[in-house]
Amino acid sequence: MTKTASQTNLRLRRHRRIRATMSGTAERPRVSVFKSSKHTYAQAIDDKKHLTLASVSDESVKVGKTSEAREGAGNKEKHAFALGQVLGAKLKELGVSTVVFDRGGFQYHGRVQAVADGLRQVGITV
Repeated sequence: MTKTASQTNLRLRRHRRIRATMSGTAERPRVSVFKSSKHTYAQAIDDKKHLTLASVSDESVKVGKTSEAREGAGNKEKHAFALGQVLGAKLKELGVSTVVFDRGGFQYHGRVQAVADGLRQVGITV
């Protein structure tokens, strides 16, 4: 097994372990975050109805320069922060004020933390 495959398997095991204890409802949806090497994605999920309430990716969020023209370190975090703000605005329109944050097996730092900070900036309780 390659190093990348084993890291992915370990992340998925952590994700399953986390998901065993949390679920989202219509009043308090689960915000699931996924990050690839290039992009970040987040969606608000009602697990009782198996329904995605809102979703957003950093490809759809415009922050200054595009991802291809990198200005330096931290650009992905800026996009993730803006992604959290956009998702928070969508949730506010739906009347949601608090969410359950699902980090998807990733460490809570960098882009994952930036998404949560963006949600808090808009007024969503994480």
